[in-house]
Amino acid sequence: MKISICHKIKISQSWARVAVILAAVCPAIISAADYDVAAYVWPAYQPEPRWAELGIFKDGKGEWQNVYEAVPKWEGHRQPLVPLWGYENEADPKVVEKKIDAAVSHGVNVFIYDWYWYGGRPFLEDALDKGFLGASNSGKMKFFIMWANHDVNECWDNTVADKGRNGFIWRGTVSMDEFRTLVSRWIDRYFKRPNYYRIQGKPVLMIYDMPNFIKGLGGTDKAAEAVRYLRKACADAGLGGAHFMSCDYGLKPADAKAVGVDSATIYNLVHWSSPKGKPDYAEWAEKAARRFDAAKKELGLGMYFAHASVGWDQNPRYPTEKATDTVLNSTPAKFAAALRRAKDWTDKNAKDGMPKLITINSWNEWTEGSYLEPDTHFKFGYLEAIKEVFK
Repeated sequence: MKISICHKIKISQSWARVAVILAAVCPAIISAADYDVAAYVWPAYQPEPRWAELGIFKDGKGEWQNVYEAVPKWEGHRQPLVPLWGYENEADPKVVEKKIDAAVSHGVNVFIYDWYWYGGRPFLEDALDKGFLGASNSGKMKFFIMWANHDVNECWDNTVADKGRNGFIWRGTVSMDEFRTLVSRWIDRYFKRPNYYRIQGKPVLMIYDMPNFIKGLGGTDKAAEAVRYLRKACADAGLGGAHFMSCDYGLKPADAKAVGVDSATIYNLVHWSSPKGKPDYAEWAEKAARRFDAAKKELGLGMYFAHASVGWDQNPRYPTEKATDTVLNSTPAKFAAALRRAKDWTDKNAKDGMPKLITINSWNEWTEGSYLEPDTHFKFGYLEAIKEVFK
């Protein structure tokens, strides 16, 4: 059958319109072969009013105070770290607009916001609600939340050497009634947004501390009931259910199955590879990456997502060296090698209908020595590593 040039143009234009509609309705159809490079965001660099309850960060800049008050602990130790953009308020949408542009232009297309709830109230929420969601360009990238439901001691207070000295200040456990409150908040504020990250069409909720989740609810049966409630509430809201992801941190295979975990990843390679003895970054990252196959097999989940970390150095939070273990000699080139390992593993393990999601620690964990944001030493080096490997 012959088709005139004019008809070809009309057909081409029609398919172009179809492609635009499909991209808006179901982005996965258009970009199924792309990688979702998702960086964790630590939302602590803001004047959160609840810092006063902890009695810290009186300068009004949040945990930036730990960053610029840090001191070297040995010869050649690079502290304090200096952000290229300065000590900005990350609850300011104008500030976050710049970060979004830098992330997207270098291949980071998803932010995973650490999300907190203590004592019946949110904590550090403004970085997401006002900063990211208030940014005029936030639609350029996806986001989802990781409920960081861990307990809190003096971990953020850089004047205290023994972080467990006074026991726990805030507990991360919640009851079933409180969990229902959280689910309602997540649905209304986040899950319904068009740029909220979805897997198989379902909004993703990631949880950091599965043992704490189970403990607070009263056991695996109650935790499974909570997950069923989450899925039903999301379905009733027209969201098609929920994808329940867990951080592979204290996650037991039996609990993952009993509770109903859909997928897992990790927060930092330090969970798998000890930084004791101050290992070189290349050795540390390669050792951790060898666990991906075992972790996937042990948990028996349909989806497991690879990870790469920039580094590990908690010294800004500690007044003495003895309290910390540190990974040495992280560079953009060594980080790029870790990214390639994560990418190659993903290529081999991603199944049909499964996103090529790779998590990165992190966008801005300055006080843990693991950040993509530019500093005055490597400039945009770590972001350029992302761009080199994925773009």
